[in-house]
Amino acid sequence: MRPERRWLFAPALALPLLAGGASAPDPAQTLAGRYYKQSQLRIVGFESKPYTGEDIVEVVPVAPRAAYVRVHLDYDNGHMCAITGVARAEGDALVYRDPRPAFGKDGRCVLTIRRAGKSLSIDDGELTSCSPGYCGVRGTLSGVTLPYASKRAIRYLPRLKASAQYRAALAEWRTGKPVEP
Repeated sequence: MRPERRWLFAPALALPLLAGGASAPDPAQTLAGRYYKQSQLRIVGFESKPYTGEDIVEVVPVAPRAAYVRVHLDYDNGHMCAITGVARAEGDALVYRDPRPAFGKDGRCVLTIRRAGKSLSIDDGELTSCSPGYCGVRGTLSGVTLPYASKRAIRYLPRLKASAQYRAALAEWRTGKPVEP
């Protein structure tokens, strides 16, 4: 083959590489921030007293395609859900897989966080794999949403990174073994 003809084939070979080289956005980066929602809750009993509950989700990138996540959700009667860990990117979502033994017969805790339209979606699957270990009786980590528009930059990052929960989550991520804060 003559040298001038080789150059005719090079762009045709490069085109599939360029098309396949574009990767999906990193959810650790796109979801990074603090999400917040308030709701009216109540203490159920003789006198039903209302109070304001707070749902907070924090996402802090710790490496490419990995982020520290903290989820705190309030429910009636003072029940809540609270879970922290380092989630890894899977497609457009961050997925936290708890290294602890299963809470029940359904398997290990797997928590997924992703953007779903105008919401931040938090879900532990059809089997509610995380709720038994991380929630009070009235709480759930299944099918929870917060407004995506509530996303803000985390202004207290040094304090968050100094917390026992953050340090324990990173140690767990690095070793693959459960670490209590």
